[in-house]
Amino acid sequence: MLKELEQVLPADIEKRSFEIITEELGDRHLTPGTEPVVKRCIHTSADFDYADNLVFSDHVIEKALDAIRNGASIVTDTQMGRAGINKKRLARYGGEVFCFMSGEDVAEAAKKNGTTRAAASMDKAAALWERDHRGLIFAVGNAPTALVRLYELVKEGRLKPELIIGVPVGFVNVVQSKELILTLEDTPYIVARGRKGGSNIAACICNALLYMMD
Repeated sequence: MLKELEQVLPADIEKRSFEIITEELGDRHLTPGTEPVVKRCIHTSADFDYADNLVFSDHVIEKALDAIRNGASIVTDTQMGRAGINKKRLARYGGEVFCFMSGEDVAEAAKKNGTTRAAASMDKAAALWERDHRGLIFAVGNAPTALVRLYELVKEGRLKPELIIGVPVGFVNVVQSKELILTLEDTPYIVARGRKGGSNIAACICNALLYMMD
């Protein structure tokens, strides 16, 4: 059994992993420019379904990179997602990573309005945008209610995201919330259609974009 192990130096493990992913994808067609995002999602999850279920709006990669270059910050719906994003790389361009889920003001707003904390945290982000029009990228990997609230805020004209990464995982309202984002005509998005996703996928999409900046 030990003889079957591939001998790879620690520094080369990620490189070799991406080589294997490329080999196993074979001649499967990916939208030009989106390959680094798709492959990093597969690398994170070992799930090749992401080659089929990721949906990209027109020119979204170019728009996302421009937003980062212009100092956009990232808002996540979980502390886990926030922890997984490469904050040092984002800071090179003037951006920060926010997660408002643990704030007492968010908990109070959610209780007062009868919503989830995730929805209330999107309201807080919208208030930040309304105050100083800071460029914001939203990375949602857990809460479909966050996506639903983002959809409502965009339709109400209270928020104009630079990008929505819609990849919550689960069974209740997950598919429906993602489909709502896909109907937004003037909002760049990367959405994992179906039930799959997660905070780790949200973070890895952010990182894929950040690594493309080099």
